[in-house]
Amino acid sequence: MGSITSFIGIGLLATAYLAGLPGWTLGAGWPFWTGVVCVLSGGFMIFEGLNGWCAVRAMGFKTPI
Repeated sequence: MGSITSFIGIGLLATAYLAGLPGWTLGAGWPFWTGVVCVLSGGFMIFEGLNGWCAVRAMGFKTPI
């Protein structure tokens, strides 16, 4: 899931940049921020998978292993 989310974010950022969508400025516009959020959340999912750590379990929720 992390890889897929990261690739979606990278694709969104690249498409927004290449297409010249309105709102493509550093710090403004939905294409930029949606892509950034996808890349960061995908990277966090990859980190969790590689380290065997789960943020939901760390918050105290009992999830099946």
